[in-house]
Amino acid sequence: MLAVPLAVVLFAFASASANAEAPPVSASSAAAPAAPAHPQVEFKTSQGDFVVELFPDKAPKTVANFLQYVKDGFYDGTVFHRVIPGYLIQGGLYTRELRPKRTLPPIPNEADNGLSNLRGTVAAARGPDPDSATAQFFVNVVDNPRLDYVGNQSGMTWGYAVFGKVVKGMDVVDKIDNLPTGPQGPFIGDVPRPLVVIESTRLIGEAASPVEEPVSPVTGQAPASAPASKKKPGAQH
Repeated sequence: MLAVPLAVVLFAFASASANAEAPPVSASSAAAPAAPAHPQVEFKTSQGDFVVELFPDKAPKTVANFLQYVKDGFYDGTVFHRVIPGYLIQGGLYTRELRPKRTLPPIPNEADNGLSNLRGTVAAARGPDPDSATAQFFVNVVDNPRLDYVGNQSGMTWGYAVFGKVVKGMDVVDKIDNLPTGPQGPFIGDVPRPLVVIESTRLIGEAASPVEEPVSPVTGQAPASAPASKKKPGAQH
């Protein structure tokens, strides 16, 4: 459920086939549309809706993990528990009562995929261990290239894996980012007021037209970066 000193960890803001003869293909299944190269997920929140396009070609494990949570309905009823104006919004783990949900096992870090944490991109939040991402994600509201992969020397240099981009409703993300924040529940700060609830997430149907033209992953480094006083996104708050 995403700069500053690298020592400060972004709290996280914390799944075979036999060679048997294939069955006959029915006419209906033969006509079924192929899965989109870049699937899209719609978020309905208490502050409005936005759509994220995913990049399985760049972050296959991260996208598969995220889609499993979406298909399981895991995110429905969770909240954006961490909002840092001019930096990022983070969610995907905590309930309305700010209690963490049980997650699937952590996944390998795919930050070394050529994608940069630029405005509108979605990345996997994690703890100090580079391979500790589970359900949490964050949306960059500004260009945050300092969150990118630098090297595999340590958790501080591994960066945060970008796996998608907001293609519709970035105004909603900005609206969330501009909410007042403060302490609530177990968190000493950064909790938006009112609490932003993810009411539902859904994989946009294969037959549905994409909301925009497919967006190519952004790989360039931007000159702007988050203020040096900002903390990094992590697996805990």
